[in-house]
Amino acid sequence: MPIHDPSYRRYTGSRNEPGSSWLIIAETEIRGVLRKKLFLFVLLASWGQFFVRAVMFYLSSNFSSLDTPALGILSPSVQTFRQFFELQEVFVLFVTVYVGSGMIANDRRSNALQIYLSKPVTRAEYVAGKLGALLFFLLLVTLVPALGLLVLQVMFSGSLTFIGENLFLVPAITLYAFVEALLSAFAMLALSSLSTSARYTAMIYAGMVLFSGVLFEVLRDVSNGALELVWLSFRANLDQLADVIFLLPPRYESPWMVSVLAVGTLIGVSVAVLKWRVRGVEVVT
Repeated sequence: MPIHDPSYRRYTGSRNEPGSSWLIIAETEIRGVLRKKLFLFVLLASWGQFFVRAVMFYLSSNFSSLDTPALGILSPSVQTFRQFFELQEVFVLFVTVYVGSGMIANDRRSNALQIYLSKPVTRAEYVAGKLGALLFFLLLVTLVPALGLLVLQVMFSGSLTFIGENLFLVPAITLYAFVEALLSAFAMLALSSLSTSARYTAMIYAGMVLFSGVLFEVLRDVSNGALELVWLSFRANLDQLADVIFLLPPRYESPWMVSVLAVGTLIGVSVAVLKWRVRGVEVVT
C-alpha cells in the first residue's frame, strides 16, 4: 500500500498526567470487587449497625420528653461512636481478607506484576493503587457510616448541641478510621506480596490477628494482669489507641505510646516488605 503523506504528525489523543496510573489501578480493583455478589452481601451486612443506631437516634430525638431509662441507652454519646468502631472490627477483618488477600498474590501468580512494572508505572504507583482500593472499602464500612450517624443525629435533633459539646468527635472518628484502615491495609498487602496464593495469605492474616489476641490474653491471665504486653496484640493496640483518641479511659495499663510505636513499626515493616517484594524482575537466589 503506497504511503501518500510520510510527514510527521503530532499525537492529538488524550494523555494521562504523570503519576495518575495509581488511580486506574485502584478503579480497576474497585470495579472488580463490586462485581462479586458475595461481597455485596458482606458490605450490606456491615451497614446493619448503622441502620440500627439510626433508629435509636431517631427514637431518642423524638421521644426525649419521656423520662425513661431506655432513652439513656438510645441517646448518642462519645461511647456510642467508640462502640460503633468496636463492633465494626469483625467487618474490617472480613473486608481486609476478602478484598486484600489476592491483590498482589494473584498478580504474582499470573506474572501480571512484571507486566504492570514494564509499563510507565512505578512501584509506588502500583502499591498506591492497590492500597487505595483496599482503603476505599475499609473506610466505606467505618468512616462513612460513623460520620453518617453524626449527620443523622443533627438532622433528627434539629440542633447542633451534641456536635458543639463534642467537637473533637469529627477529627477523632476520622483519625481512628484512617489508623485502623492503614494498619490493616498495609499488613495485608505486605503478606499478599509474599505469596502467590490468595487463600494462604487470607489464612496467615486472619491467624496473625486472632493468634496475637489469644496470646496477649493468655499472658495476661498467666501473670494475673501484671504483664500488659499490649504491643503483642494486633487488635489490642488499636483498641488502646481508640480509647485515647476518643478521650476515654484506656482499657489497658500499658502506656498508649507503646501502642503508637507498635502500630508505626508494623506499618513501617509492611512498607519495607512491599518495597522488597514488588519489583519488575523476580530475583532467584
